[in-house]
Amino acid sequence: MKLSVIVPAYNEVHTIGDIISRISAVPLDKEIIVVDDGSVDGTGNVLEEVKKRFPDVQVFIHAKNKGKGAALRTAFPAVTGDVVVIQDADLEYDPRDYPLLLDPILDGRADVVYGSRFLGGPHRVLFFWHFVGNKFLTLLSNMLTNLNLSDMETCYKMFRREAMNGIMIRSNRFGVEPELTAKLAKRKIRIYEVPISYSGRTYEEGKKITWLDGFKAIFLILWFRFFD
Repeated sequence: MKLSVIVPAYNEVHTIGDIISRISAVPLDKEIIVVDDGSVDGTGNVLEEVKKRFPDVQVFIHAKNKGKGAALRTAFPAVTGDVVVIQDADLEYDPRDYPLLLDPILDGRADVVYGSRFLGGPHRVLFFWHFVGNKFLTLLSNMLTNLNLSDMETCYKMFRREAMNGIMIRSNRFGVEPELTAKLAKRKIRIYEVPISYSGRTYEEGKKITWLDGFKAIFLILWFRFFD
């Protein structure tokens, strides 16, 4: 079974090379699809060097920053794998967790697997209010989708390629997380969660999501449940 790894990247000059190396080291049949989403910090230059070391890596470039959802729209048509996983370009999520995510799909229990940061895996201790915000957004999403997820906002969403057939991603930015969850729930797709490790970073280290994205997520949870 072939795994397609989609890597949206925006201004990750210090991490993009490392994350591609870590993905490549995972002993699975896979392809890597990177979308440089309008980076202006030299990420593109690093990707040119990455291509020399890993010629099979596919790189798509946005002339300007459009957001994570837009990057996924660019990447999905290039997918050839049986299973797809989304991988942020920072080092917060560990590709060595791929086999944990893949197991429920391989044994036929799941069509989609979420890697949860809140089910007991090792994690860096950081922001209390981020934790509260994530829990609130997950609770609101669960109330409207009738799911019992512990971490709706997780980057690690792995799914059979067929599970995404016909799903059009409309969100350009971080709203893609509640959007995908709402659309998968409407389809009554089988979703599993597994614990993953998480090494969160500070804003000084490059973290990008803010409280404003949280308020937007509230609106989008409601929108994709009732209007989309």
